Amino acid sequence: MENNTANFTHIDTDTNYPTMVDVSEKQVTKRTAVAQSIVLLGAEIMAQLTGNEIQTKKGPVFQTAIIAGTMAAKKTADLIPLCHPLALESVKFDININNEQEVVIICTATITSKTGVEMEALTGASIAALTIYDMCKAFSHDIVIKETKLIQKTGGKSDYQNK
Repeated sequence: MENNTANFTHIDTDTNYPTMVDVSEKQVTKRTAVAQSIVLLGAEIMAQLTGNEIQTKKGPVFQTAIIAGTMAAKKTADLIPLCHPLALESVKFDININNEQEVVIICTATITSKTGVEMEALTGASIAALTIYDMCKAFSHDIVIKETKLIQKTGGKSDYQNK
């Protein structure tokens, strides 16, 4: 079997074992990542929307999702085995309803470091989406977490912008 691990950053090319990426030689730069999750709540739950919030017996849905997403972004290295533990400088959320009546969660994570924060932004957006599901499931289980994706990243070796 041919060794195709050269393109995978988390595989040691000598041993073929999983490994953390060695960032010791990288430059410290300001790095930002923006991730998005989209949640479809359905008409029954969306009817509960007042202003830009849904109130439940558990509390305000979107505010709780922001807190959960922030906590998750800070714990990314505890959840994803080969991620570097990072001291995040900023995690911000924006939760809005788009024209298709979908809940759009945007998580922006920032750090000045030798490694990026894509996984922290993606984790934050994902856990915020799961929290919205948890908070709204008493109304209906017809909830779909449609997608989670990286929107952009800046800093480090290369920038990325999702088209």
